[in-house]
Amino acid sequence: MAEDVSDNVYPVLLAGGTGTRLWPVSRQLYPKQLVKFIGDGSLIQNTITRLTPIVCPDHIRIVCGAEHFYEIARQMKEAGLAPEGKIVSEPCGRNTAPAILLAMFNILETGKDAVCCVFPADHVIKDVRRFQEKVKSAVKLAEKGYIVTFGIKPHYPETSYGYIEGDQAISGEAFTVKRFVEKPDKATAVQYIKAGNFFWNSGMFTFKLSVMMAEFNRFLPQMYQSMKELLSRNTVPGKREYEKLPNISIDYAIMEKTDRAAVLPSDFGWSDIGSWKSLFDFLPKDHHGNVIDGDVIAKDTANCFILGQDRLIATNHIENMVVVDTPDSVFISDIDNSRDVKSIVSLLKEKGRKEWYQHITVFYSWGNVTGLEQGSAFGVDRITIFPGSTLSLSEYPLKAVHFTVAAGRVMVSEKEKRRDLNKGESFDIPDPSSAIIHNPDDVPANLIAVRFQPG
Repeated sequence: MAEDVSDNVYPVLLAGGTGTRLWPVSRQLYPKQLVKFIGDGSLIQNTITRLTPIVCPDHIRIVCGAEHFYEIARQMKEAGLAPEGKIVSEPCGRNTAPAILLAMFNILETGKDAVCCVFPADHVIKDVRRFQEKVKSAVKLAEKGYIVTFGIKPHYPETSYGYIEGDQAISGEAFTVKRFVEKPDKATAVQYIKAGNFFWNSGMFTFKLSVMMAEFNRFLPQMYQSMKELLSRNTVPGKREYEKLPNISIDYAIMEKTDRAAVLPSDFGWSDIGSWKSLFDFLPKDHHGNVIDGDVIAKDTANCFILGQDRLIATNHIENMVVVDTPDSVFISDIDNSRDVKSIVSLLKEKGRKEWYQHITVFYSWGNVTGLEQGSAFGVDRITIFPGSTLSLSEYPLKAVHFTVAAGRVMVSEKEKRRDLNKGESFDIPDPSSAIIHNPDDVPANLIAVRFQPG
């Protein structure tokens, strides 16, 4: 850890979003913070990686929904960070104010008046070194009692971000906050750029735990007391009680009311990746102005974002388009209106289509299941069981199953009977309710399962 960074800093990563604006890659059960859009790491892994050189890794806390707990834990391990004690799970989403307050109470258990740095886990940053320097500056301001927000210097009149107006200069190149402004129209955004003291609201904050706790108690005393009582009864709040908390952002709850707010002008190549267009703008282009990833043949194609996975994509004579292919869905749009995909997700939800909610691969604590085929009388799945993990078939909604071991080795226990099976061997389980399948090895085991519908 860098010597000039306090060992009392606790980063809080907010990982509770659903990411509907990047459908079909991002879905409710597998939101954008878990996706590898750029480089070898997912967005949450990249967020961890840019923080660990300047903070104590054991101090990191990640706030997420209960349905994402196990996949986030797995990705933390991939990033070299032990997940134990670092994941703060919400029973349901209630916006950023309750999420931050929940994390603060978790950190309070350390007995320290820590400095908390709050970062959304689904943002991208180009200049990591400059970002780290700004974090150090924000920590120094927070130690003086300021609630610091990172204000991104705007390079163009963006209308999809909120703005922060800076006021009086204070130490560390920061300003007091005059006001927070909602997303402006184009003409107003142009005026903000000309004024020079307006900044994009990044949703990133730094503050002392005692200072923010006092502001919660001041401006949201009922939420503060309710959370305190919930956690005094149980370390994990119940869904019924938690969903009664106000659904409110930290901006509305605290930042627009407090007199301790400071904005730290920042310019480190930030984007919240709020749409396919914003991701396209962020990424480097080829000599035709395209961003292409996957098995793609692009003929007479310019200024397009083409993202493929398993299949060949061939394009001919198109420009300013987004083409995103996943195993079960394809999204095609002109690039400027690609953010409207959110309305398509709403339509899928209304129609009861599962594609809005999950991919054909669904992740569990023990592994994952990929649906390969679904017929009227049967279905075929590929099952991966992680090393040392156990699948209880009572969690698998089936009546009768035929399995073939495609890779690895498994131990099958069914009532009084136990079988060890290797690659190429098959077995039937007529009554899955009492059976378990264990992977005893240190490599994943793969199974092909044929599901028979009842009747």
